[in-house]
Amino acid sequence: MKNQFVRSATRRRFLKAMGGFAILPLPYASQVFAEEQMVLAGPKVPDIAATPLSSKVYCVISPWGFPSAENQGMMSNVTFVTTQKGVVVIDSGASKQIGEMALRQIRKITDAPVVAVINTHYHGDHWLGNHAFVESNPDVPIYAHEKTASAIKTGQGQFWSHLMERATGNATLGTVVTPPNKTVSHGDVLDFGDTKIKVHFYGTAHTPSDISLELVGENIVHVGDVAMDRRIAFMDDGSFRGTFKNYDALEAAVPDALWVPAHGQPGKQVLVRNRELFEGIYQSAERAVKEFAGPNAAKEYALSDPRVQKYAKQTKGFDENIGKYASLAYLEAESASF
Repeated sequence: MKNQFVRSATRRRFLKAMGGFAILPLPYASQVFAEEQMVLAGPKVPDIAATPLSSKVYCVISPWGFPSAENQGMMSNVTFVTTQKGVVVIDSGASKQIGEMALRQIRKITDAPVVAVINTHYHGDHWLGNHAFVESNPDVPIYAHEKTASAIKTGQGQFWSHLMERATGNATLGTVVTPPNKTVSHGDVLDFGDTKIKVHFYGTAHTPSDISLELVGENIVHVGDVAMDRRIAFMDDGSFRGTFKNYDALEAAVPDALWVPAHGQPGKQVLVRNRELFEGIYQSAERAVKEFAGPNAAKEYALSDPRVQKYAKQTKGFDENIGKYASLAYLEAESASF
């Protein structure tokens, strides 16, 4: 019962941040008739050209923002890799419409079929676009960690589908929950001929099932939401200590990599910046726990920490979320102290 209450509280907090529970109007919904049944579907998402990261890796980089009617849920990067066997998509976006937009960008570069989709974790902005790729190719394999696949099939799928509809004024309407159909675990290597993708899983970071994906020989690693570029991540399902463990393992496994986050710009300093900010927050919480000072003191200590101050102004979402982050860090530090 405790876990159920925590999950419900987490959902309430997130929905509040998204604009509440109320069903919004249908400003974007268009009506399509098929087989004598009326089907409502959101509009096309405006194109965002893919940015090349190497000769075979591209990223459709999303602007910052929580899902809204204005951005139609386009808030998370879609990365794709052109391989000898076809195109591999990493994180498919927050709706069928976003997946379709990503497909249009793929077609500007190659006519090769999409032969695989990989979802890094169960938050809906990373997998609801699966629908578009399955509609394009019903046999396409969709890979994820087993915990991600299970979460989507047992509650997170419908939760995120409804959340996106409500938050975007139904711009994502018509998106069908399409879970992963294949699972991967740490150390697995997916072979696409001239390209191999290695799975890294080091336990809870942003969620309990985050996978990072190494393009072997390219020195490029897609980290999903394990790290973000000057964004503050949703950490209600995650762990600061687990995030540091992930960073240690990834940096040891692929030194000097180009880190590709699902939010923000790819770069070699993505993990370094995230670590510094998160260590400032978490170590401030540890200090507050040691002093029996409470979560309010954890926030005060964090705000006065030079590492946190260094990134506060350049980290989108910082002001709105630092109180919650300090509280989450305090609870984790308190638990670790027992």
